[in-house]
Amino acid sequence: MAYNAGSITVLEGLEAVRKRPGMYIGSVSRRGLNHLIYEIVDNAVDEHLAGFCDEISVVLEKDGSCTVTDNGRGIPVDIHKSGLPAARVVFTTLHAGGKFDDAAYKTSGGLHGVGSSVVNALSSHMDVEISRDGKIHHDHYEKGVAVLELDDGLLPVLGKTKKTGTKVNFLPDPEIFDRTDFKEDEILSRLHEMAYLNPTLKIHFEDRRQGKEFAEDYHEPEGLKGYVTELNKASEPVCGVIFVSGESEGIKVEAAFQYTNDFHETILGFCNNIYNAEGGTHITGFKSIFTQVINQYARELSILKEKDANFTGADVRNGLTAVVSIKHPAPRFEGQTKTKLDNQDAAKACSKVVGDGIVLYFDKNLDTLKNVISCAEKAAKIRKSEEKAKTNLLSKQKFSFDSNGKLANCESKDASKCEIFIVEGDSAGGSAKMARDRKYQAILPIRGKILNVEKASMDKVLANAEIKTMINAFGCGFSEGYGNDFDITRLRYGKIVIMADADVDGAHISTLLLTLFYRFMPQLIYEGHVYIAMPPLYKAQPKRGREEYLYDDAALKKYRKKHTGEFTLQRYKGLGEMSADQLWETTLDPKKRKLRRVQIEDARMASDVTGLLMGTDVPPRRDYIKKHAAEAQIDT
Repeated sequence: MAYNAGSITVLEGLEAVRKRPGMYIGSVSRRGLNHLIYEIVDNAVDEHLAGFCDEISVVLEKDGSCTVTDNGRGIPVDIHKSGLPAARVVFTTLHAGGKFDDAAYKTSGGLHGVGSSVVNALSSHMDVEISRDGKIHHDHYEKGVAVLELDDGLLPVLGKTKKTGTKVNFLPDPEIFDRTDFKEDEILSRLHEMAYLNPTLKIHFEDRRQGKEFAEDYHEPEGLKGYVTELNKASEPVCGVIFVSGESEGIKVEAAFQYTNDFHETILGFCNNIYNAEGGTHITGFKSIFTQVINQYARELSILKEKDANFTGADVRNGLTAVVSIKHPAPRFEGQTKTKLDNQDAAKACSKVVGDGIVLYFDKNLDTLKNVISCAEKAAKIRKSEEKAKTNLLSKQKFSFDSNGKLANCESKDASKCEIFIVEGDSAGGSAKMARDRKYQAILPIRGKILNVEKASMDKVLANAEIKTMINAFGCGFSEGYGNDFDITRLRYGKIVIMADADVDGAHISTLLLTLFYRFMPQLIYEGHVYIAMPPLYKAQPKRGREEYLYDDAALKKYRKKHTGEFTLQRYKGLGEMSADQLWETTLDPKKRKLRRVQIEDARMASDVTGLLMGTDVPPRRDYIKKHAAEAQIDT
């Protein structure tokens, strides 16, 4: 086939968004679906940051659409230099909006200027009402295309009003998304978070969908202090919530923190109201100055002697819950979903403001300072004893990855190309070892369900044979509440794939493994190295035609509708029932297999839900299961 100028395709308007939606919203799963709401809400919050909006409403409508309303200035409706009304330019053109004009928005979360237009492109329809200049202006779109005729170049007017603001209603396009029913729990978490970050903002949420009727109002005048209090509601505090704020080089910084007797670290970072799941320079600046200041005080108070080593950052932060929020006039994020901040001046600003603030506070509150240093002392002692335990437990097999002798390693040493499949059982492990590509694919069989690390003590976690084998195989060490010897650069495999049976037991094994990774090797997840294999549940063989693998009951239902003739149906009870050829074709072959990458968008919710479902407190878990029972996938 010739490759010439005629091979080059130019996508007009919003076609690129519909063609590659994942580039703009991360995925077409429910995570991406909810992201549509966040994009519109973020625009309303930007109006709040500019000083023109104090109320936002989010309504999930009966027809499956969402309506977001604010009482800001209303999107401009006058004629843009392109010849179209400015509002239509905003909703139909990528990289168009007031975020690029410093006079319109000093700080903004919607840096890329693609939010409104992307939501429009990925919606079956979008309806917009703009209250401005005494009139209600109206526009309507179908799959990103405006369908209303302009009136002398301007948007049609529905009537008069004394109010100002913007109302956007949109229905996600089922041609784009895997499912189009919004997940209310995640939306509520995000909206509540937004209220904490903006103490003068009021947010109303309403779910009008059948069987889910519900309303909630959020207004958190205590701001970040209230947020930290909420995060620590189930913990025993060592001190009160400490709040510092200030401005450095045009960057506004706020931080609230509190120590508890729960020896783990929780630090959430936000830039311009956007949660940065992977942190960034502002979090680096916060951590560095905090460690530096606490060590200085410890030496001034002679808690650390001249011969003593400094407390590590992990020592200082054990028991710490903190929320850091900055307002930056020109933030740089990694990707449209803004998971990591990249501005170096943010680190300097955080160091300056937080350093000055905590010194001022601790100088006046010596008892609190001593309590904080006491936490660091305790953490350091535990870290040192645990380091000895880890040395004994993890270094016995100095010249071997595999303390159990079961790892079938791959030949390549190029981590970016190598994959390790964690398989339950000797039978499935044997099939996988025969089926794999020996050059790039390693197989690690594990025996049954591993230890639930959420319930176990640290010595039991470190002594568990299956967990030790995985730690040794991955090669990057182990993070835990009392220290950190984890180094992602030593990871031997670019992909860590959980390969469990497509049934309830398999799901339980996957959950236990994910709990281990999330609690003790979270960077594996945050940096996109953890996957879940999707083995088929059925194989359908028609009398005429080729066999087809079906991955769930929904796929079987579709198959039955398409194939009216007779066919035999084989249900796989486990991976061990597949031949090596079948396992390669369905689960291991990079060209044909299905893998799900494990991602975390809301760290607070992820931590809460993990603790709820995997912890020891039964009543809250029972309530959660009852509430979400209708969403469960039942193994039939």
